Amino acid sequence: MQLGTRWPARTTPPRAVPEVLHAQIAAVEGLIDERQFALQPTPSWTLTFLEGRAVAELDTGVIVTTNASGEVVVRHDEDDEFA
Repeated sequence: MQLGTRWPARTTPPRAVPEVLHAQIAAVEGLIDERQFALQPTPSWTLTFLEGRAVAELDTGVIVTTNASGEVVVRHDEDDEFA
């Protein structure tokens, strides 16, 4: 069993976050409008594991994970309220 965690955007991801996801997490964070940080609480990432693969989801619904072949995939959760 692997435990997830939460951390604020634009901080160093915890050790539990696989290194392979770090670059795309940073790329997503680089696209966040500065006003979002000034006017709202800082968005946070949630790390979970699904079928043994790490899934990092930002509060805004952006998901960074790997596919079955190990490639990093960035997508948006269409069911998220922020979509």
